[in-house]
Amino acid sequence: MSSPTNNPPTVAAATGSGAAAAAAPAPVAAPIPTPALLATMLRVSDKISDLFFSPGRPPLVEVNGRLRPVVIGGQRALTADDTRRIAGDLIGNNQHATALLREQGSCDVSYSLPGASRFRVNVFMQRGSCAIVMRVIPGKIPDFAALNLPEELKQIVHLRNGIVLVTGPTGSGKSSTLAAVIDKINQEQSYHILTIEDPIEFLHMHKGCVIHQRELHSDTTSFAGALRAALRQAPKVILVGEMRDKETIEIAMEAAETGHLVLSTLHTIDAVKTVERIVGVFPLAEQNAIRNRLAKSFRYIISQRLIPRKDGSGRVAAIEILKATLRTREYVEKGEVEGKTLLDAMRVGTTEGMQHFDGEIDRLVREGIIDFETGLAYATNAGNLRLELADFISDEKAASPDAIQLV
Repeated sequence: MSSPTNNPPTVAAATGSGAAAAAAPAPVAAPIPTPALLATMLRVSDKISDLFFSPGRPPLVEVNGRLRPVVIGGQRALTADDTRRIAGDLIGNNQHATALLREQGSCDVSYSLPGASRFRVNVFMQRGSCAIVMRVIPGKIPDFAALNLPEELKQIVHLRNGIVLVTGPTGSGKSSTLAAVIDKINQEQSYHILTIEDPIEFLHMHKGCVIHQRELHSDTTSFAGALRAALRQAPKVILVGEMRDKETIEIAMEAAETGHLVLSTLHTIDAVKTVERIVGVFPLAEQNAIRNRLAKSFRYIISQRLIPRKDGSGRVAAIEILKATLRTREYVEKGEVEGKTLLDAMRVGTTEGMQHFDGEIDRLVREGIIDFETGLAYATNAGNLRLELADFISDEKAASPDAIQLV
């Protein structure tokens, strides 16, 4: 799509009179050009994570997990025509994205605002009109210090093979963590690194390593196909943007077993659920074999949750680390039983670099970085965490009669 007039016919039809009527105030006479609109929104804060465009609402930015409206040029609410025009500008001449939007109702593209930022964009249909969510990709690749990543994760740079997974919900910082790891490998090693992404987010320059970045749909048709081709392209490190299906997971394990270091993400809430998700993708008859292969090939499972800070200044990452050891490999291979769980292994594995969510949340509460109730809301087991923090809360009550009380 090079202009609004080139939007898919089905989108134009879907955003006809019915959708426009429901979209509130009439648009201004001269629409703000999309690049100018994006640049204005980005100036609201330096902590914007996402931009939202929805008919009936003004443009919105997400700052520290909360949405804020942006009123520009007196235009208080977008119409269906506005969002369709913006979508057309973002999609441009990407015919594959246009076809996906027409046939499946959503598409993913990347968009660059020269001199300002890059974005991962999802355009989707809702109630007959276009809506848009744009993830802001920092122009500078974050380093370990900026992300406050645990020192243990620097060991990934020295791995020769295996699978490293970074997991968490959408917006938990998985891409940033992987970008920091790739950048550190790029600085300290001399390898061929290949990434397969949908779309490409952080742009990596050649440093100590040679880096090739392939984007789904423009450079390759599928994660699985690109990953299979990667086995013939002599990389030492392969980054797969997401392990979405059985075929991709299977090829990723094959790559790890044949001497490659494979980095990828999954949308799972913690390390235990990650193992369950991978094993559960396969038929029951294959699951024992998959457990055996995963136990031998995984090196780290890193899970992340972003938690609002007590002082309101932003969010802090709570990070869970499951590391491959004799104990954790046994639990992955044979399955968990009472007294032999991956969570138990993480609790007693601090000297080996492991940590678990509730232990990290306990620390953040005691250090005054997050408050007690927020910590409970993000805990894996809120009841157990409440008991662990009973002494801390008792001290708080003694210091101030109005402090948080246990119930």
